Formats: sequence, C-alpha cells, structure tokens
Amino acid sequence: MRQWIKTILGLAGLIVLDQLTKLWALGALKGKNPIAIIPEVLELHYVENRGAAFGIMQNRQWFFLLITVVVLAVLIWLVPKIPEDRHYLGFRMCLYFIGAGAIGNMIDRMFRKYVVDFIYFRLIDFPVFNVADIYVTVAAVLLIVLVVFYYKDEDFDKIFSKRA
Repeated sequence: MRQWIKTILGLAGLIVLDQLTKLWALGALKGKNPIAIIPEVLELHYVENRGAAFGIMQNRQWFFLLITVVVLAVLIWLVPKIPEDRHYLGFRMCLYFIGAGAIGNMIDRMFRKYVVDFIYFRLIDFPVFNVADIYVTVAAVLLIVLVVFYYKDEDFDKIFSKRA
C-alpha cells in the first residue's frame, strides 16, 4: 500500500509539472513569436500537435488514447511486482516517468484534442516537444541502458516469478 501511495504522489507531481508548463505555454506563447532562450539554438515555440512524435499519425486521438491505456495497464500490473529494495529504484523511477509522460499527453489529447508542444532545438531543427515527451524519452533510454547493462536475469526473475 505504501508503494502505491508513493507512486501516486510521484506521478501526480510529475503530471502537475507537465501540465503547468503547458498552461504557461498556452498563455505566454500561443499566437506570439517564439522566445529565443539561446539564440539560434533553443527556442520556446508554441505548437499544437495532433499526432505522435515528430507529428506522425495526425488526428488519430483514439489510437493514442488506446496506446496510453495499454501502457498504463502494464505499469499497474508491473509496479507491484517490483521489489522495494534500492536495487530496483532506477527501474521503478523509469516506469514512473514513462507513466507520467503518457498521462500528461493523454490529458492534453482528451481535453484539448491536441498536445501542447513548446520546446524547440533550432540548431538541429528537432521537432517541437514538451516536458511529458522529455519524461518518456529520457526514461525509455535509461530503462534500456539499465536492462542491457545493469540488471541481470536474476533481477528479472524476482519481478516476474510466479510468487509475485
């Protein structure tokens, strides 16, 4: 039960941070010129993304909602199986950040019908993104690194054993 309370509070904090940045972007950036943070490198640039990463699959909101529900269902199933010892903290934190990012963008899709993106790396012309995207991308990369280089088969046996 304690793990669920920590999980919910952690997710709520991350989601609130994401949503506050998007509300700020709506008020400060929508309909206005981009704000250069580092000239020719990093800008705050308002975009309404009706697709997925890089703007692919435009206007398929139900598909994205379904994917988010599946991701959250897997997280709800998996989190209680993870041992609470410190060794699994990185694994658990990656899952929390992925979940928070998925929920943050799902909130946008449900209530706005688009995702608010506003961070733009002009230097490499990288697609505009948001805080929830950072959560998911960084956590997914770290999760891959942890799975490949840190965790061993025995660690996953503890998570996926029949006793859990």
